Amino acid sequence: MRKVAVIFPGVGYTKDRPLLYYAGKQAIKAGYELLHVDFSGIKWSKEELKDRDFLLRTLDRCLKMTEEALDKAGDLHQADVVFISKSIGTVVATAYAGKKNIKAKQICFSPLEMIEEFIDEEGGILFYGNNDPYADYRDIERIAKSKKLKTYCVDGGNHSLETGDFCTDADNLKDMIMYVSEILG
Repeated sequence: MRKVAVIFPGVGYTKDRPLLYYAGKQAIKAGYELLHVDFSGIKWSKEELKDRDFLLRTLDRCLKMTEEALDKAGDLHQADVVFISKSIGTVVATAYAGKKNIKAKQICFSPLEMIEEFIDEEGGILFYGNNDPYADYRDIERIAKSKKLKTYCVDGGNHSLETGDFCTDADNLKDMIMYVSEILG
C-alpha cells in the first residue's frame, strides 16, 4: 500500500522549522512519500489566531490551496495517509480530511481549538504546550478527552512548543520526534 505523509505549516512555522522538518524526516525513514502544502500569499499574524472570523476566512483559502496541491497527489483514499501539521495547519489538515473523507492519522503540533469541529475520534495525537498564548491547554485536553485522542504536553511550552531553555527544548524536541517515529511505525 502506498504511504503518504503531508506537511501542513503554521503561521510563520514553515516545513523547515524543527518540528515539521524532523517529523518529515521520520516519515521518509518510515517509508512515506513526503508532500508539502504551502499557504503562500496569505497575510497573517499570530494575534489573528485568536480571531474566529479570520480563521474561517483563512481556512477557506488554505483549503483551496490544499486541494490544488493534493489534487496532483493521486488517490489518497487508497493509501496509508498521515497529516503532520502545525497551528493553523492543524485546522486545515483536519478539515481537509473530513471534507475529502480521507482516513488520515493526524499528528498535530500546537493545535488550535477549532480542530474540534473537524478531527475524527481516535484519529491522532495532539502535541501542545501548557503555556501557549494562542490555544488554551485546558481546551486542548478537553478536546482530546472527548475525541479519544492521544496527547503530549510540553510543560511550560509556548506555541512553538518551546520553554525558553535550550537544553530542555532540545530534549523535548527529541522526545516528540521519537514519539512521532513510533506513530509512523
